[in-house]
Amino acid sequence: MELTLLGTGAPDGLPRPSCPCAACATARGPWARAATALLIDDALLLDLTPGAVFAAARAGHSLGAVRQVLLTHPHDGPAVELPPALPPAGRVPDGQVLTLISGHRVRAVPMDAPGTGYEVSSPDGERLLYLPPGAAPAGLDGRAERPYDLVVGDVVGRPDAVARLRAVGAVGPTTEVIAVHLDHDAPPGAALDRRLAAAGARAVPDGTTLVVGEYPVVPDVPRRVLVTGGARSGKSVEAERRLETFPEVVYVATGGRREGDPEWAARVGLHRERRPGAWRTEETCEVAELLGAEGPPLLVDCLSLWLTDAMDRVDAWEDVRWREGGEKALRARVRELVAAVRGTRRQVVLVTNEVGAGVVPATVAGRRFRDELGRLNAAVAAECEEVLLVVAGQAVVLRG
Repeated sequence: MELTLLGTGAPDGLPRPSCPCAACATARGPWARAATALLIDDALLLDLTPGAVFAAARAGHSLGAVRQVLLTHPHDGPAVELPPALPPAGRVPDGQVLTLISGHRVRAVPMDAPGTGYEVSSPDGERLLYLPPGAAPAGLDGRAERPYDLVVGDVVGRPDAVARLRAVGAVGPTTEVIAVHLDHDAPPGAALDRRLAAAGARAVPDGTTLVVGEYPVVPDVPRRVLVTGGARSGKSVEAERRLETFPEVVYVATGGRREGDPEWAARVGLHRERRPGAWRTEETCEVAELLGAEGPPLLVDCLSLWLTDAMDRVDAWEDVRWREGGEKALRARVRELVAAVRGTRRQVVLVTNEVGAGVVPATVAGRRFRDELGRLNAAVAAECEEVLLVVAGQAVVLRG
């Protein structure tokens, strides 16, 4: 089965007409995207968009052989003029199956938002799933018989859709996931590629033709990632995005609770509200133990608070205790953590802080913490396949 993406953008396209934002201003050339529409084996057109005939021609195809046009989502604004020779556009009711004269079978998949998803099976058995913008499959009960060969959907806007499909086995290790419906809220260029790769997905230019069922080059998801940055840089958001398409994640909160501190409680509450409801939270500093156990991906936030706890345990803040064994004890605990990062079989994203680029602390204890955190960050980074520095909400790749 051959799939040609006539467009890969949001319904309004990218750039949006008359939008002055930075993303639209840079969406030129290969980064410009028409509204998403899929042409399957020149016989089935999913979503009718303006300029579909010309888009097909630019991709080396014709719509003359199309036998069925199906819509996935409500279209605002004036109706799109139906090109000559195309059959009327329609929609398959949820749960029903349409068999085309070409031998393709199309099953309508119910969504949790207005619109219809379509599962398309070829006469040879390849299967793809196409999801409308802003929607995820609804009512996924039980395990899928087998993974789809290809999933096309709104990965940036609805990452939980991929998580739901992974949870039931509908997206597996060899499933190719293509991001479409890309709008100006998606980062441009390499930043988009990096975010999608973390989800095991990728974006392609308009006009790309894919062979469904052909063994795809699935993006390699790094097993260990370190995300560092300053205060309020966006590092926690960046770390959370890297795991938002996975159905189960353990969020390791090393800060714990602080009685009588409403500002800290507000910070913790904000983080909890931002995380998917299916994630589980562990409030602990026993990170090495979790890294050594089997289980779903871990998000450790953060190493600087872990180090604070480790220094508290050995009384590293006091000079005499530091010289009489505190330093040695802290080094041992750090080595234990670094060895656990090196040996873990779980996918893990670790968050830390950069505190050595600012004002030199006024106290001996402050300088000691700064130095030890720098050493800890360097040691953990050496064990990670990917290291990111987040500055002003923008992630800079240091490794990977």
